[in-house]
Amino acid sequence: MKMKMKMKMGAVVMLLFIICSQMESVQSDAFDCLDACQTGCVTPGDLRLQQRCERKCQIKCGPDSTVEEDRG
Repeated sequence: MKMKMKMKMGAVVMLLFIICSQMESVQSDAFDCLDACQTGCVTPGDLRLQQRCERKCQIKCGPDSTVEEDRG
C-alpha cells in the first residue's frame, strides 16, 4: 500500500514539474512599475499626500528613469 502511495506522489511531483517548466515568465514594464508603486501610496483621507506619492511614482517609473533594462 505504501509503495502505491509513493508512486502516486512521484507522479504528481513529475506532473507539476513538467507544467511549471512549460510556463513563460512575464516581462515587467513601466506600467507594472507605476501600478506597483502607486499601490503603496495608500494614504486614506489625505489627498495632498496621495498626489505627492503618485507624482514620485511617475518620476521613478517614467521613461527617463535610470533603471537598466535587459530586453534581449
